[in-house]
Amino acid sequence: MSAASVFSWSGDYLCKAAVALLVFERTGSALTAAAAFALGYLPWLTVGPLLAAVAERYPPRSVMIYCDLARAALIGLTALPGLPVPGLLVLLLAGGLPTPAFEAARSAQLPQILTGDRYPLGVAFNNALFHLAQVAGYAAGGMIAAYDPHLALLLNALTFLGSAFLLHRYVAPRPAALAAARRTGLWHETRQGLAVIFGDPLLRAVAFISFGVVTFVIVPEGLAAAWAADLDGGGMAQGLIMAANPIGVAVGGLVLTRLLRPRTRTRLIRPLAVLAPLALVPALLAPPLAGVLVLVTASGVIMSLLLPAAQALFAREVPHEYRARAFGVMNGGVQLAQGTAILTAGALSERLPTSTVIGAWCAAGTVLMVLAAHRPLTRPEPSVLTPVPALETR
Repeated sequence: MSAASVFSWSGDYLCKAAVALLVFERTGSALTAAAAFALGYLPWLTVGPLLAAVAERYPPRSVMIYCDLARAALIGLTALPGLPVPGLLVLLLAGGLPTPAFEAARSAQLPQILTGDRYPLGVAFNNALFHLAQVAGYAAGGMIAAYDPHLALLLNALTFLGSAFLLHRYVAPRPAALAAARRTGLWHETRQGLAVIFGDPLLRAVAFISFGVVTFVIVPEGLAAAWAADLDGGGMAQGLIMAANPIGVAVGGLVLTRLLRPRTRTRLIRPLAVLAPLALVPALLAPPLAGVLVLVTASGVIMSLLLPAAQALFAREVPHEYRARAFGVMNGGVQLAQGTAILTAGALSERLPTSTVIGAWCAAGTVLMVLAAHRPLTRPEPSVLTPVPALETR
């Protein structure tokens, strides 16, 4: 399943790099190219939780395979030469719609495959793979798109077919998490996914910490071009800044997570949530490129410890039949937080130096994370999560 995910992830980022270049070449508009790049956020921000509820109605392996096949077909059409830009954008949006269901099914299935302490280690490994695939996808997409953007889009479609093959060949089938007799309608089930998180104090605290921390640590990646321009570094500096956080997450996930016991990792969630934005506050001093890379990499290393621990705690506390929906809500919240942060910080950087914006943004983030992390992430006594109350259907 990890290999299949790498295929999908690398294809996604290869596609983003290729589409941004293709749209810019066709229109000459940086705004239109940015909008094309940002289309990947829309499914998460609109129908993501609803599609995650779909993932619990059917066997997870089947959901992932059909999502891959749908994405392969739709992205394959974008590779057609001469396709008008509006048609290209519509196909890209349609091709992104299966992603929330795919990721929800994958996230819900992982705790079944990796039990006990193997789960947080597996999450750390998957996070490392994700960020390495992100770096590789961007790099390959940029190089291939410079030669022929349509070829990059076609390769993206092939990565989805490769993912579907690996899932069919090597992942064992498992039954749907939500039995047919317990289905109550997609909207009702989606609301239950929200209720299971925000109706429980512990899960709500984990969600707020997760949403909060990504709101601040994503900003260097989103403002990499502007930060590199301020440093007179050009495209190479931009690439290094964008790669620094993924490299920190990958190295930290592969090396540091194994050194800590499960209870220690859980206890460190709150202090790590404060340290992640704090590591970027020295940007206020306007460091040179080498200093910028150190700060961004350090923040990535901290996130490599924080995210697997938070995901493990979250997965352990959510009942199996709600996992896909709960992870769908969490993934959607993270996407919303990241998109909002990049847009807001980008607007501020139009008026202020980028290093000042990032340093001040993360200083405010440090204060907010201190407030968000004040509650212990434990229950008063061992107990089973209180069942989600029935919601009225209308």
